[in-house]
Amino acid sequence: MAGSGKAHLRPSESVLLRAEDLTVEFPVGGGRVVHAVSGISFDVAKGETLGLVGESGCGKSTTGRAILQLPRPTGGSITLNDVDLTRLDSGTMRQRRTDVQMIFQDPISSLNPRRTIGDIVAEPLQVWGPKRPDDQWDIVARMLDAVGIDPEAARRKRPHEFSGGQCQRISIARALVMEPELIICDEPVSALDVSVQAQILNLLEDLKAQHGLTLVFIAHDLAVVKNISDRVAVMYLGKMCELAESDELYASPAHPYTRLLMESHPEPDPGVAIDESMTELGELPSPIAPPSGCRFRTRCPLADERCAREEPQMRRVNDDHYVACHHPLVAVDDDLSAASRQPTLPLTAPATA
Repeated sequence: MAGSGKAHLRPSESVLLRAEDLTVEFPVGGGRVVHAVSGISFDVAKGETLGLVGESGCGKSTTGRAILQLPRPTGGSITLNDVDLTRLDSGTMRQRRTDVQMIFQDPISSLNPRRTIGDIVAEPLQVWGPKRPDDQWDIVARMLDAVGIDPEAARRKRPHEFSGGQCQRISIARALVMEPELIICDEPVSALDVSVQAQILNLLEDLKAQHGLTLVFIAHDLAVVKNISDRVAVMYLGKMCELAESDELYASPAHPYTRLLMESHPEPDPGVAIDESMTELGELPSPIAPPSGCRFRTRCPLADERCAREEPQMRRVNDDHYVACHHPLVAVDDDLSAASRQPTLPLTAPATA
């Protein structure tokens, strides 16, 4: 896993957002650097939802923040509507952020506890207009109502007077007031109860249809990502290893890491035997000193000398399914149909050194 390449990118005229060779690094002293995101490429079509999945530390949230230039990427380009955001000065980029909003992971800490809900949701309008308070409130009330919050009841209350799910709805309303084209959802339901998660996901789907939104949905819960995403990209240690339509990816994962993620998800059945081989796959390597070649090779049961020597490139499995692996679990052939693909190797215990 952990590959590079652009074989999976679509023509630029058909996409709203396009990232190429995106790199984000953080210096940590002593000449060392954290390789948070290392040369990934992806695109998102207008009206589409792209799911970004992977375990903690893989670079999902950093990728989402890099789209907003918070922080600015170390390298690569991010194009929104044919405008390269990485080349804009700070003032122009500040204006462009009205087209790209973010829903943060913690719904409560992302809201200012000292301000009322009416002021929190209206804050973007106070900066960009309209300037008349009555016009601002009309927009705020409409957005709060759209997310299922009573505008008049919430207007003068503060965040601590609401539940986590209600605070997340308020955060979504704040993201919508500027009528953005793209919303980055950074694990927006991970801190919520399962029943509330379903409500928020249904709400996002409804708002997406009503407002023509495009979403980048970041999460580690595979079931959540499958239900909301049109396409899913799998990340590992700052690299992208697989990209496919949601149903295709879950039905036929081509990368050992993707299958590992799926098989590590617990079954809601106390009678199911626990696969203890998953505990033998080792810890995530340090992003300060990632492995050479394929970054997943230190935990992969199929790794060989080639994996240590050569970084895998994105290759087409079929249609809109791509994988970056020297030993994919399905045959890689541009002309291969989905119906004829069969797994080529089992995922068992890791190979010894």
